[in-house]
Amino acid sequence: MVVPPEVRKRVEKLRADIEEHNHRYYVLDEPSISDAEYDQLFRDLQSLEQQYPELVTSDSPTRQVGGQPSVGLEQVRHAVRMLSIHTETDTGAAGALSFDARIRKELKLDNAAPPIEYVAELKFDGLAVSLRYEHGILVRAATRGNGEIGENVTSNVRTITTIPQKLHGESPPVIEVRGEIYMSRRDFEEINERHRATGEKIFVNPRNAAAGSVRQLDPTITAKRPLSFFAYGIGDVQGWTLPPTQSKLLETVAAFGLPVSDRRAVVQGVDGLIAFHKEVGEERRKLPFDIDGVVYKVNSLELQKKLGFKAREPRWAVAHKFPAEEAVTVVNAIDVQVGRTGALTPVARLRPVFVGGVTVMNATLHNENEVRRKDIRVGDTVKVHRAGDVIPAVVEVLKECRPSTTVEWMMPSNCPVCGSRVAKELGEAVARCTGGLFCTEQRKQTIIHFSSRRAMDIVGLGEELVNDFVDEEIFRSLPDIYRVEERAFEWLRKTKGSQTFKECFGSKQSLRDAYKKEREYLEQLGQTEGISVEEYAQLVTARHEHLESAQMLALAVTKPLGEKSAHNLIAAIDGSKSPEAERFLFALGIRHVGEEIAKQLIRNLGSFSNVMFHDWEASLTEKVAIKKENDIRKRKGQPLEDEPLRGIGPEIMASLRDFWGNEDNKSMIRELFELGVKPVEPASKNATAPKARLTNITFVLTGNLASMTRGEAIARIESLGGKVADLVSKKTSYVVVGAKSGSKRDEAVALNITTLDEKEFKDLLGDS
Repeated sequence: MVVPPEVRKRVEKLRADIEEHNHRYYVLDEPSISDAEYDQLFRDLQSLEQQYPELVTSDSPTRQVGGQPSVGLEQVRHAVRMLSIHTETDTGAAGALSFDARIRKELKLDNAAPPIEYVAELKFDGLAVSLRYEHGILVRAATRGNGEIGENVTSNVRTITTIPQKLHGESPPVIEVRGEIYMSRRDFEEINERHRATGEKIFVNPRNAAAGSVRQLDPTITAKRPLSFFAYGIGDVQGWTLPPTQSKLLETVAAFGLPVSDRRAVVQGVDGLIAFHKEVGEERRKLPFDIDGVVYKVNSLELQKKLGFKAREPRWAVAHKFPAEEAVTVVNAIDVQVGRTGALTPVARLRPVFVGGVTVMNATLHNENEVRRKDIRVGDTVKVHRAGDVIPAVVEVLKECRPSTTVEWMMPSNCPVCGSRVAKELGEAVARCTGGLFCTEQRKQTIIHFSSRRAMDIVGLGEELVNDFVDEEIFRSLPDIYRVEERAFEWLRKTKGSQTFKECFGSKQSLRDAYKKEREYLEQLGQTEGISVEEYAQLVTARHEHLESAQMLALAVTKPLGEKSAHNLIAAIDGSKSPEAERFLFALGIRHVGEEIAKQLIRNLGSFSNVMFHDWEASLTEKVAIKKENDIRKRKGQPLEDEPLRGIGPEIMASLRDFWGNEDNKSMIRELFELGVKPVEPASKNATAPKARLTNITFVLTGNLASMTRGEAIARIESLGGKVADLVSKKTSYVVVGAKSGSKRDEAVALNITTLDEKEFKDLLGDS
């Protein structure tokens, strides 16, 4: 099936958006959209991938669970994957009806069959963790991460008093207990009160407070946070016979000494589910902790096994959310935020209102068209809702309350940050600042993107530090990252040269405490209050053995970094100079060039240099011409002509043409190269040709392989040029069958598709 370019573009955009929201939710603990909006994005992507199986990739969000592990915590591979749960979008009774109907259909039960027995539980709003006990002793705690690999948070979890270090009674040789770490509302308010008094960070909501506390690098910080835990399931189990039902399993887990919520029920059929959802919905605000719905599970573990799993979630369980909570407030102002690509996003500044468990003051308005569609004006009384821990959305304007003095909101014609002209491309809803890196906000976002984990991975160069360095004009372009010491000294001489240390740091002692390496040298200098910063920098720089401390001084004057943090930052910047070519290309922030497109460009053209010097104008012209010709051929039923750079659409080509056609961009790349940044190019095509023997061969994996994980199998296939799909179709070349395989094996037999056992699969890979 030929995939329309607009479909491919939509899939790429959905993947990029979902990955970004996964990162914000699971890694940054700063979600920016509601659960309902995220679920809709995910369903849209699933639908397109089912319609066009050739678009399915191994790293699609539909094959993952949540975000990636954060840098700084040891990675842990789960013995049994930590899956997410499917969410019913209908928050009314129809959500329960849909789930029950789906289960009965899977089990082939007719209307005369008795009701199915379910367990109904609370859907806690915290951080999912897995606790591994061996012979009753807690040996490891890990976050969900991406479902296969999480973060080792054992030291932090040991500080949570509700989690036993040793299980009660006779416990299994190995058992992993899954559950949720959360913070009660009362504890949340108390910790924020303490933080207000001490000037520390104020948490937005209990979930962020819990997640941030568990993922601290320093366990002593976690120990100061009032955290709690509820168990709701198990993962890996060895040497133990499971109870027959989910309800008995929870009772057994509770008997081991682990906390299990009492607010759960065994119910019969859909009527029991609906009643539980209604009861909990009415009492949710009275609970001492936050929940964002309820969870239904088939009670029988035997039936759970029979129902099995989909790619990222069990068939036998579902999350049934509650309707979004709403409140009425007033729009005090509409501000405009500037993004990395210059996109201007209107944001409503609201009169503070309590909704969904927190006080909210802002609501994203998405774009100019959205503001006009809803006719939102400054001074309007509006209804806002908050579904999950996110910036709320404006549902509607209560026009009967509109003051007569309101005027229609208009997007400014000039950027509110840099004053550059605002433009909107034909067919786009988004208006953009044309200032590029001249605009400080675009410069900040560009540098933040460049240094992010998936790009250049400069650990320590976060948003706050980038903002400071851009504001002080230490960072005026991307190359300035790699001469941060030189630029910091330049700033130091320009702005602080006439000041003394006492004026800069408050006291000689504070400087000595911050720079212990210089203590002896400062003593030799004697009275330092009269020595200027510039003079001191020159004195220290002259001493080769103290050069490092002079570099730290330059950074610390601009931002109060500790010496160790500054040293680590300089090391991270230096260590980022040899990125993979596709990461470097992605880091440049070219519009429409996400991670997958960057990989595809490097794979198709062979190197970063080839991408940089490719004639994108000619390719674009050829692409458009062939596309028009193919449209004609398609109508006539004639064979289609191959397009250049298949998968790279005209919009991407136009963006690449514009980027590389800008001499400032080329100059910036050359400057980065001169500063030692050198992308690691893939081996030449001749060198890799023998390895690409699986080109145009599509695999489907089912069951568990003994010698490798699913992720490792996918990586091996793709390294040899093959593809991996989730669904069996006529385009499938092989179905690899492991232990405990599912229905895909039967589907392969029905379609006369070759199946491979593990040995045959390894033979094909050349791994035998």
